[in-house]
Amino acid sequence: MPFNTLLTRKLGIKIPVVQGGMQWVGFAELASAVSNAGGLGILTALTQPTPEDLRKEIRKCRAMTTNPFGVNITLLPALSPPDYGAYARVIIEEGIRIVETAGNSPGPVIKTLKEAGCIIIHKCTTIRHAQSAIKLGVDFLSIDGFECAGHVGESDITNFILLSRARQSISIPFIASGGFADGQGLAAALSLGAEGINMGTRFMCTVEAPVHHKVKEAIVAADETDTQLVLRRWKNTTRLYGNKVAKEAARVEQESTSGKFEDVAPFVSGKRGREVFINGDVDYGVWTAGQVIGLIHDIPTCDELVKRIEREAEETISRAASLMYDGHQHLKSKEGTVGDKTNNPTAEVWGVGKSKL
Repeated sequence: MPFNTLLTRKLGIKIPVVQGGMQWVGFAELASAVSNAGGLGILTALTQPTPEDLRKEIRKCRAMTTNPFGVNITLLPALSPPDYGAYARVIIEEGIRIVETAGNSPGPVIKTLKEAGCIIIHKCTTIRHAQSAIKLGVDFLSIDGFECAGHVGESDITNFILLSRARQSISIPFIASGGFADGQGLAAALSLGAEGINMGTRFMCTVEAPVHHKVKEAIVAADETDTQLVLRRWKNTTRLYGNKVAKEAARVEQESTSGKFEDVAPFVSGKRGREVFINGDVDYGVWTAGQVIGLIHDIPTCDELVKRIEREAEETISRAASLMYDGHQHLKSKEGTVGDKTNNPTAEVWGVGKSKL
């Protein structure tokens, strides 16, 4: 049965699953595969060295899918920041109507994109940041729990609380990000008020993801405890796969007497992290991964994964609905009969304890 949420209707997709923008991962091969499977694929703008390279990647992706896909722009502090305006202009000129934004001071970029009629999905790690993004006119919020990969924020609020707070206090639709890998997670997110989910690490571990197979094997072998937080000292907390380099970065950060970022900078080089995805040496540099790695046990195609998520979510929602009854019917099971005046005879507290009350 097709899903019908604000996300699927607004974006024109079949399954309310978004592939988050990931540096060095969000290429046309992955984005088109996710879109062809019925979700929303996302190209990562800054993975491309120049705006014109992004234009070429958009056109490549368009040749690989006729379904909607989007582009991510993440604005982060840098000594020599990219020309975000130029990337935004290419997005507009190429007719992309869905953009995922994230990072610091996105106002000018969001304004430019909104004036061109783009649908904006903005990633936030706190309700305070979400409220600020609403004032900028974004269409959806992507609520990122502390479980997520990459930049987790400084508040350490996990999704179970953060999504419920979003449901209580946010006036625009939102999707859930961080800790999602299966249909049970999608069903849970919908139950908590989200219109869909965003998955990054799970899509890294698919056949079409442009990363070395040994990286995917490392994700499959990992537990949920195999991530490492770094850069908290500089209020730029980032969740990484817990390899040797990430653990050494954490040690240097903790023991540094100068407190200067330069002490840890060689360990968190993005260039070395990119090489990991190419050469397959998972300890060569740092790379981001969420705690969801503990839930990932295979390397499917995007089509297999998205269809599985759809099936699992439907089954989970149906099972939850079956737990309700109207108070008049009598439901029978091997444990006993449930009705107005009957109880489960094997229930420890009710069936045994009641006689002692």
